[in-house]
Amino acid sequence: MLETEQAPPRRLYLLGGFELHEAGEVVDMPAASQRVLAFLALQQRRVSRPLLAGTLWPETTDARAGANLRSALWRLRRPGHDLLTCTPTHLALHDGVWVDARESARASRALLDGGEPVPSIDPRCFGDELLPDLWDGWLVIERERVRQLHLHALERVCLRLTEQGDLAQAILAGITAVEMDPLRESANRILIQAHLAEGNRVEAIRQFDAYRRLLAEELGLLPSAELFRLTGIDAAAVMPP
Repeated sequence: MLETEQAPPRRLYLLGGFELHEAGEVVDMPAASQRVLAFLALQQRRVSRPLLAGTLWPETTDARAGANLRSALWRLRRPGHDLLTCTPTHLALHDGVWVDARESARASRALLDGGEPVPSIDPRCFGDELLPDLWDGWLVIERERVRQLHLHALERVCLRLTEQGDLAQAILAGITAVEMDPLRESANRILIQAHLAEGNRVEAIRQFDAYRRLLAEELGLLPSAELFRLTGIDAAAVMPP
């Protein structure tokens, strides 16, 4: 889980699974209320009540979806513990709620813009999937957006740590990126580069061979000529496994 140095009293975790913390305690809540909080936490603006109800309950009538939303909101009411900002027509997550997915997105974008030092957090935090136990249709694009952002951030972390000579952490970031998408050549390439920078050509070739075999088995393809050149392996001498 992604943490902050001084955690606010209300923390919402969406990476790796839903969890709400208040004053250090885990708060239990019904699945419908979790979905409302999760959806609002991933938005950058307030959301109209009809849009929220229709998105979360798309297979029912507008009246039933509205009733479901009202029920979920009623269960979210906790005196003195505001989680939402509500008007008669719109809803938003309260500004005082810290969200791990928002923090990881901020850190990832800053890394990709080149204006953020390499984070001291465990790179594996970027490997957690967004709400893996929830399969709502609206989550498909959100999950892929987060996955792509984290993959690019991990690759940037690996490259920058390799340049700085922190090769152990660079390799950890590269491994996390490869675990997220084993068929992604750019992730395999930066991990191989980190192994080579550490002087471990055998590890680099082992990683290349694992990727080559997986690519052949899954897609019937070979790695790019660039990857062959990086490892010093003759592409003409490689036969499909």
